[in-house]
Amino acid sequence: MKPVVVVTGTRPEIIKMAPILRALKKNKTPTVFVHCGQHYDYNMAQQFIENLELTAPDYNFKIKATSPGAQTGQIIAQMDKLLEETNPAIVLVEGDTNTVLAAAIAANKRKIPVGHVEAGLRSFDLRMPEEHNRRLTDNISDFLFAPTNIAKVNLENEKTWGKIFVTGNTVIDAVNEHLPIAERKSEILDKIKFKKYILATAHRAENVDDIKILRNFIEAFTESPLPVVYPIHPRTKKRLCEGGLYDMIEKTPNLQVLAPLGYLDFLIAMKNSELILTDSGGIQEEATAPAIKKQVLVMRLSTERPEAVEAGFAQIVGTDKQKILSAIKSALERKHKLPDESPFGDGKAAERIVDIVEKEFFVD
Repeated sequence: MKPVVVVTGTRPEIIKMAPILRALKKNKTPTVFVHCGQHYDYNMAQQFIENLELTAPDYNFKIKATSPGAQTGQIIAQMDKLLEETNPAIVLVEGDTNTVLAAAIAANKRKIPVGHVEAGLRSFDLRMPEEHNRRLTDNISDFLFAPTNIAKVNLENEKTWGKIFVTGNTVIDAVNEHLPIAERKSEILDKIKFKKYILATAHRAENVDDIKILRNFIEAFTESPLPVVYPIHPRTKKRLCEGGLYDMIEKTPNLQVLAPLGYLDFLIAMKNSELILTDSGGIQEEATAPAIKKQVLVMRLSTERPEAVEAGFAQIVGTDKQKILSAIKSALERKHKLPDESPFGDGKAAERIVDIVEKEFFVD
C-alpha cells in the first residue's frame, strides 16, 4: 500500500498538520512524515515536535540556503529524491510557505497527487510572498481542502481544476488537542507581571522592516490604556535597535517584552489575555477557537481571514498609531460578546481530510 506523505517546513505547519498526523495514525494509514526545516534547525524542530507529543519525522531536511529562491530550489531537489524513494499515493502540504510550494512542485513533476490543506486563502495583496505561494500551490493541487466557504469561492473564481472540499481548518483541531498539553506544561503566567494585559505580536516584513510602521506599533503599545505583553522576535529586536526604539521599550512600565514564546506558552498567554494585537494570520484563526475566544485587532491593511472579521472576532485597524490606540480603547470599553462557535470549523477538519484521502486512495 502506498503511503501518504505529510510535509511540514515551519512551526505553524507542524501545528496544523499535527491533527492530520494523529488521525492518520489512529486509522493505521501508512504515513511518511517529512520535515523540511525551512525556519528551524534539527534540534529545535525535534524538541517542538516532542513537546506536541508527536512521533518524530521519518525524514528531516537540512536546508542551508538563505535566499527564498535558493531555499525553494533546495527543497524541490530533496523532495524529488524522497518521492522517488517513497512513491506515495498523495503528498499533503499545508499553508503558504516556500516549503509548501516546493513540495507541491516536486510532487506535480512526478505526477503524484497533491492535497493542499488550507487551500483558497487570499489576502489579494501581492506584496506578500505568501500570497504567491498559496495561489501557485492551489493551481497545481489535485485536492483542495478549503477551510471555509469563502475559501471555496476564491478557488472557484480562479477556476482551479482540483477537487474542492470544505473541511474546516485544522487550526481549531490543533487548539483543542494542544491546549490540554499546554495547561500541563506551560509556566508562562509565572513570567507575565500583569494580571490583565493585551498580548501583542508583530513579525511581518512589510511592517517590521518599515521603521515608521514599527515606531507606530511601539508607541501604540507604550500608550495603551492596558499593559501590553510583547514577545519579540530577534529580527524585530534588531530592527528596533537599529531604529533607536528599543530603549523606549525598556523604559516603559506599561510594556513587558518577552523572548519569543513557544506554541504551548502562547496558547496560555492568548487564553488569559484581554485582547490580542497582531499582524499574524494564524493567530486570527486560533483566537476564534471556543477554548480561546478572544477579540483580535489586526495591524495590517488586509487579511486572508475575512471569516474572523465577519464573525466579529477580528477587526482590521491598519498600521497608524492613532487608529490602533482608538481601536484598543474601543475594544476594551465595548467588550462585545463573541460567538460561541468558530467560523473556521468544529475541530473535526483533520478527520474529514483523512476520510477523503482514504476514500480516494485506500478504499475499493
